[in-house]
Amino acid sequence: MTPEDLGFDSDRLDRIGALGRSYVDRGKLPCAVVQVARKGQVVYHDRYGSADVEAGRPISDDSIFRIYSMTKPITSVGLMQLYEQGRVLLEHPIAKFLPEFADMSVWAGGSTQKPQTRPAGRDITVRDVLTHTSGLTYGFHHQHPVDAIYRRNKLGDFSRPDYDLATGIERLAGLPLLFEPGSAWNYGMSTDVCGRLIEVISGQALDHYLDEHVCAPLGMADTAFSVDTTDLARMTANYMPTADGMTMLDKAEGTSYRHRPDFLGGGGGLVSTLADYQRFCDMLLAGGTLDGTRVIGRKTLEYMTRNHLPGGSLLNDLGQSTFTESVMEGTGFGLGFSVVVDPAASGAVTSPGVYGWGGAASTAFWVDPVEELTVIFLTQLLPSNTYPIRRQLQAAVYQALR
Repeated sequence: MTPEDLGFDSDRLDRIGALGRSYVDRGKLPCAVVQVARKGQVVYHDRYGSADVEAGRPISDDSIFRIYSMTKPITSVGLMQLYEQGRVLLEHPIAKFLPEFADMSVWAGGSTQKPQTRPAGRDITVRDVLTHTSGLTYGFHHQHPVDAIYRRNKLGDFSRPDYDLATGIERLAGLPLLFEPGSAWNYGMSTDVCGRLIEVISGQALDHYLDEHVCAPLGMADTAFSVDTTDLARMTANYMPTADGMTMLDKAEGTSYRHRPDFLGGGGGLVSTLADYQRFCDMLLAGGTLDGTRVIGRKTLEYMTRNHLPGGSLLNDLGQSTFTESVMEGTGFGLGFSVVVDPAASGAVTSPGVYGWGGAASTAFWVDPVEELTVIFLTQLLPSNTYPIRRQLQAAVYQALR
């Protein structure tokens, strides 16, 4: 089957890969792997660069990447499986399952050392943590005193915590919220709470639950919270930008992912491969099923990928964060995914209803139900807002459609 058979212009397709290759050639990224599929068929694939620049080890199709926040959609699907079983409702207060979240307080002023708080007007609900309207934040934001309180408590940064998920979530519940639950949107540790909800409701550790109910049914054998010793040779190194290029942040062979972590971060702890994440995206595009195996109901997935922000608001109407893994203009948020509501306002060629997310090391994916299209981009450079490659990639993909 040719690209033309799938509605693409062969002469224009290589602009997609050329974009990533240009970043690698200029020393801005260690590698660039991109794959475009339509109707479940791969239309374009390009890999370029190094899994480990210093060692001169080239990137391969089975290289293992830190996907960071591309973990969030997987965790969200896991929690919504429990919703489908009637074991949790979106309107349930999370304190029903996590009593430490009863009687939360909201930041009202003061300082990081002596915060002033007031009682929250209502409970945090399951919907709130799925949509990031909970009032929780991340320590790495550096934009509000509450962020600094998180850092002081070793919450929400890029380190591998020395406490388990239950302890971390209990610690989180003792800190003030950024705002009243449901009143605004802020990118934060909400999906880590979703992971803990999965543990309490299912009675399984998060890694065991996700493997049994999402990854194994989809054949995602390399998607996990750690990397087996026999697979470390496939692990990529992680980098951060410098004034004249980039420097290694985490070695591949010395990676902290070689052991199961104490903190099973539902918001950002997984590693994966291109093939694995393609299977996840194929399942999403197919309405929750793949190769005869149903992971999530079609109507459930349709519901998850609508804009759930209060009153139909968009991220730029409600957002507190200056950082997010998606543009805020023209974009809403569903249950675990960003959702394009107004393509014109988003400032990029796309379709209404496109949903997806990205990861802190500059990875990204999206699903376009209108064009029956999936796109995955993988590299390893932290933070993800260093370069506008996601926006450029969007333009490169859609310009190749006939």
